[in-house]
Amino acid sequence: ISALPSSLLDGSLENHLEMGKKLLAAGQLADALSHFHAAIDGDPKNYMAYYRRATVYLAMGKSKSALPDLSKVIELKPDFTSARLQRGNLLLKQGRLDEAESDFKKVLNSNPSDKDEKEAQSRLMKSDEIQKWVTQSRANFDHKDYITAVAHLDLIIETCVWDVSSRELRAECFIQMGEMGKAISDLTAASKLKSDNTQAFYKLSTIYYHLGDHEMSLNEVRECLKLDPDHEQCYSHYKQVKKLNKQIQSAEELIQQQRYGDAVSKYESVIKTEPNVPQYSHHAKERICHCLAQQQDVSRAITVCSEVLQSDPQNVNVLKDRAEAYLLEEQYEEAIKDYETAREHSENDRQIKEGLEKAQRLLKQSKKRDYYKILGVKRTAQKKEIVKAYRKQAQQWHPDNFQDPVEKKKAEKKFIDIAQAKEVLTDPEMRQKFDHGEDPMDPESQQGGHHQNFHSGFQGFNPFSSGQFNFKFNYQ
Repeated sequence: ISALPSSLLDGSLENHLEMGKKLLAAGQLADALSHFHAAIDGDPKNYMAYYRRATVYLAMGKSKSALPDLSKVIELKPDFTSARLQRGNLLLKQGRLDEAESDFKKVLNSNPSDKDEKEAQSRLMKSDEIQKWVTQSRANFDHKDYITAVAHLDLIIETCVWDVSSRELRAECFIQMGEMGKAISDLTAASKLKSDNTQAFYKLSTIYYHLGDHEMSLNEVRECLKLDPDHEQCYSHYKQVKKLNKQIQSAEELIQQQRYGDAVSKYESVIKTEPNVPQYSHHAKERICHCLAQQQDVSRAITVCSEVLQSDPQNVNVLKDRAEAYLLEEQYEEAIKDYETAREHSENDRQIKEGLEKAQRLLKQSKKRDYYKILGVKRTAQKKEIVKAYRKQAQQWHPDNFQDPVEKKKAEKKFIDIAQAKEVLTDPEMRQKFDHGEDPMDPESQQGGHHQNFHSGFQGFNPFSSGQFNFKFNYQ
């Protein structure tokens, strides 16, 4: 009583009952409940106070709380037909068929009103029908006729909406049928309907795990261990899920830090930790593909990405990663194919649009001059490598090395290309333009922009003059 507000303690039993009744009619359920609490505290043997409180609980959707109150009413007043009828209906919804039938029979034997008699008779017939469906559904399940079992269980659950055992059996049927989403729905309901349902949480965790959702699996198995820290199955499963979850999280953190090599190693550990669930191997390879593409390990990236796409040909992320690798490998037509396939499944992806345009420009450019090929370096080459390659090529193709007029003319052309290649690839701005498909040395490609002078790589050479040449190199 001391826990109740002082305003409620002052009222008489009759006042609490009357006020609670008015508040219930007005829909003010919480206030009504407080008055009925006070009435029961004032007189623990007042059956009407329990009945009113049960009515509030039902209006609030708290059937579990209403059931003990209705049982108390029947204990205090066994001939209270309405309370027994209501309890029978709650027991029927919970799938407690024998107890429900007992209540309905007692109503029928108690000289009920026509309305109560009709309802009790109807509910008794329904319960009898459900008993037959229960027997049939279990026989169907035992004979592995899961489709028929589900059909019978659907009929049962339509009336017995809070029946835990029927939902668990239907979930098991769905698991056997491979309909994991429906199994999850039933098991989630079962875990809420039964407060200590560790087995439902364990099954939910294992389903999520085998679907590749390690985070949801971890959440569900933790709920199991909250109920029973010593649950053997849940604890064993928890250790496995936690290890896998930690590895995946660590790998993703490494990717965020652009530590792609370390991330590859971590995802390779994921495959070793769980080799029997394809979803994790698939996810790990998808992310390894991404990491290899980002760190420009082109050959391995293409191999791993292609392996993922064999089983998942519409994976947009992997298509984009492989396309990037193809670009670095200068396989522009292959890159275009991947971007176009990705675009079919993700039309508004800006990265795909930009990548496709870049690949198309580079393909067009590759049919003209390619400064990387002229110097014999990869697109990923650093400035130091480019300068070294330039010096080697410039010495080899220096026109003074050739006496034959035809060969000298060929060397002059080659020497100009080498100089221009060095100028473009050692200037960050010009190189960026070239990498995006624009030739900084081609006036048409410049679209009216400033045309760079290619003589900065060497001094004293006019390729368009005649007579003796005198070359002076500036290897800056």
